Amino acid sequence: MALETKVAPILYRVGRLPDAWQPADWSRASLNGTFDNRFDDPESYYRVLYASSQEVSCFVETLARFRPDITLLAELREIEGEDDFATLGQVPLDWNKNRGLGSASTDGNFAEICGGEWITMLRKKLASDCLSLGVKDFDASVLQSASPRLITQLASRVVYELGLPGIYYRSRYGHNFENWALFEPFRIRNTMTQPIPKHHPALIQATEILGLSVGD
Repeated sequence: MALETKVAPILYRVGRLPDAWQPADWSRASLNGTFDNRFDDPESYYRVLYASSQEVSCFVETLARFRPDITLLAELREIEGEDDFATLGQVPLDWNKNRGLGSASTDGNFAEICGGEWITMLRKKLASDCLSLGVKDFDASVLQSASPRLITQLASRVVYELGLPGIYYRSRYGHNFENWALFEPFRIRNTMTQPIPKHHPALIQATEILGLSVGD
C-alpha cells in the first residue's frame, strides 16, 4: 500500500519573538503531557511545530479563537430589525506586540494524512481507540474535527513511528489553507522571523476572512 506523501514548500509560522520557530518548553505542557494541539505526541516524546503554506493561513489559525461564539451569532440572528453588519469579534490591539512571522525551508515527504490509503490504514490501527472514545467510525472528518484530540494525536504517533518528518493537512477553517505539523527533531533551515506590523496584508486579510476587527 503506497501511503500518500507531500513535499513542503516554503513554510510560514506565527510565533513568539524573537524566534517564531522556537518550540514551547515542555514545562508549559498541560497535565496530559501535550500542548493540547491536534497532532501533539500523546506519549510526550516529541514536540510539534505547526506551520502553513500561506502567510494568511498562519493568521487564520492563530486568530480564529477571537471569533464570537456561534450561540451568540445564532441569537443575534433572531433579533428583529435591520442587520447593521457590526463586527462582533475583536483582536486585541497589542496582539502583534510580542509575535513574529517566521519563514523556513524543510526536507522530507510529509504524510498526506487525509489521503485514502492513510485513512484505511489508520482506521484499522485506531479502531479500538475510536470505539473507546465514542467515535463510531474513522474517516477524514475525524482527522479534521476539533475533538476528540486524542484520536488525531494517536494518528500523529503512527506517522512518527513510520519515520516521516510530519503531517500535511488542510485547515478546518477552509480547505484552501494548507497546514503542516513538523515533528521534532525539526528538519528546518533558512529560518527567519520578522515583527508583525499592525497593517500586515496577511493579517488584515485573515481578520476579514474571520469577520474580526482589530481593537482600537
